[in-house]
Amino acid sequence: MKIVVLLFIIAIVASLFFAMRAMIRPNPQAPERTARALTIRIGLSLALFILLMLGYRFGLLTPGQL
Repeated sequence: MKIVVLLFIIAIVASLFFAMRAMIRPNPQAPERTARALTIRIGLSLALFILLMLGYRFGLLTPGQL
């Protein structure tokens, strides 16, 4: 379970990096790419939150374990 949580966190940080890169590069599609990357980050964050809640509910995670 720790590996899955770590992979979600890495994916969230990568999505933030891609959004930053889209903002910095001069490109006419930059706003769409930035919005898409940030939307993906929100979805990943929500999925991670739900995963953590379910892991706690079913006893896969305990407080202080991560």
